[in-house]
Amino acid sequence: MIAGSSLAGTAVEWYDFFLYGTAAALVFNKLYFPSEDPLVGTLLAFATYAVGFIARPLGAAVLGHYGDVKGRRATLIASLVLMGVSTFLIAFLPSYGSIGVLAPIILVLLRLVQGFALGGEWGGAVLLVSEHGDSTRRAFWAAWPNLGPPLGNLLAAGVLAVLSGAMPEAAFLSWGWRIAFGLSALLVVIGLVLRLYVAETPLFEQARADNANRPAAMPIGTAVRDHWRQILLAAFTRFGENAGFYIFSLFVITYVTQINGLDRAAGLNAVMVGMVVALLAIPLFAVLADRIGRRPVYIGASLATIAWAFAFFALLDTRNPMAIVVAVVGGLLIFSAYSAVIGAFFSELFPTEVRYSGVSLAYNLASVLAGSLAPIIAIALYSAFGSGYAIAAYLAVMGAISLGAALVATETRTVDLAKVGADGSAVGTPTAPTR
Repeated sequence: MIAGSSLAGTAVEWYDFFLYGTAAALVFNKLYFPSEDPLVGTLLAFATYAVGFIARPLGAAVLGHYGDVKGRRATLIASLVLMGVSTFLIAFLPSYGSIGVLAPIILVLLRLVQGFALGGEWGGAVLLVSEHGDSTRRAFWAAWPNLGPPLGNLLAAGVLAVLSGAMPEAAFLSWGWRIAFGLSALLVVIGLVLRLYVAETPLFEQARADNANRPAAMPIGTAVRDHWRQILLAAFTRFGENAGFYIFSLFVITYVTQINGLDRAAGLNAVMVGMVVALLAIPLFAVLADRIGRRPVYIGASLATIAWAFAFFALLDTRNPMAIVVAVVGGLLIFSAYSAVIGAFFSELFPTEVRYSGVSLAYNLASVLAGSLAPIIAIALYSAFGSGYAIAAYLAVMGAISLGAALVATETRTVDLAKVGADGSAVGTPTAPTR
C-alpha cells in the first residue's frame, strides 16, 4: 500500500510535468510561441519548460522544510493538489491568437506552480517508502517512486499519441491536446485517495517525539549549513541521469520531427517503448544495488552514458524507425540504472530531522543545472554546429560529472537510517541490517 501510494502520486505529478514538455515540442511552439522559424518557436516553448525547473528549488526548500517539520504525508498531499490544479487550468488557457501576449505569460505562471509542486514531491515520496521499508532491500523499495517519471512520461506520451492519431492535426492543435491536460483532475483524485490512507513514517514520528521539548529549528537552514557537501555530491551524481533522460525522452521528439523530418509518431512510439522497458528495468537494477552497492551501479551507468551519447545520435541519424527505438531504449536503460539507486543513496546521506530538505534540495539542484537546460542546450548546439554529435559531446560531459561524483562517494548500502548523525557521521558505517 505504501509503495503503491508513493508510486501513484509520483506518476500523477510526473504525468502533469512531462505532459507540458511533450506538448512544448508538439503544440505550445505553435499556439503560444508562434515564429517563422520552427526551431525558434520550439526553443521558446522549451524555455517556459525550463521555468518549471527554476521553481523546483524553491518548492524543495519550502515543501522540504514543511515535510521535516509537519510530516512527509501532509506535504505530499499538498504538492499533489498544487500540481493537479495548475495542470488542469492549462487545459482551458486561450492561445496567443486569442488573447495575445497574456497567453504565454499565464502559461509561464502555471508552469511555475507546477515546478514548485514537483520540487517537494520526489523527496517525500522516496522517504515515505525508505523510512517505512526493510533496510536490506532499501534500494528496491526506494526505487518505486522512481517508476513515476517513466510511468508519467508513458502516460503523457501515450495520451497525446492517441489524441493526435485519432483526429486531424487542426483539431488536435485546436482542442484535442486540451483533453490530456483535463485528465489530470481524474488522476489527482486517484492519487489523493491512495495517499490519504498512508500513515506517517515511523522514523519521522520518532524524531518528532525526540525533539518535542526542544526549540523549533529550521531544517532547510541546517541542511544547507551542515550538509552542503552531501547535497552537492548527490546532485552531481544525477547529472548524467537527468540530462540524459531529457535528451533520450524529450529532445528526441524535436530531433526526429524537426531535424530529421520524420512523423511525430516515430519519436512518440520510441519513447513509449523505452518507458515500458524502463519500468521493467528499474526494479531489477534496484535489486542489484541492494546486493553489490550503490557505487558500482552509479559508475556503470555513468560510463554507459558517455559511450551511448554518441551511439544515440548515430542511430537517430539513420532515420530508421527501428533504429530510433533502439536508441531510445538504450538511453532509458541507462536512466533505469541511475534511477534504481538515487532514492536509497540520497536517503542514506542525511539524518531524519533534515532528510526531506536535504534530499529535495539535492534532487532539484541537479534538475535545474542538468535537466532544465538539456533541451535548450541541445537545440543551441545543433543550431551552432548542425550535428547531433555536438549534443552527444555535451551529454558525455554530463556523464563524466556523474562518474567523478560516484568515484568520490562513499558506499552507503549498510547505513541504518535511524543512526545517521547530525554531522552525517553514520554515512558508510557498517551496521547490522534491521529486520
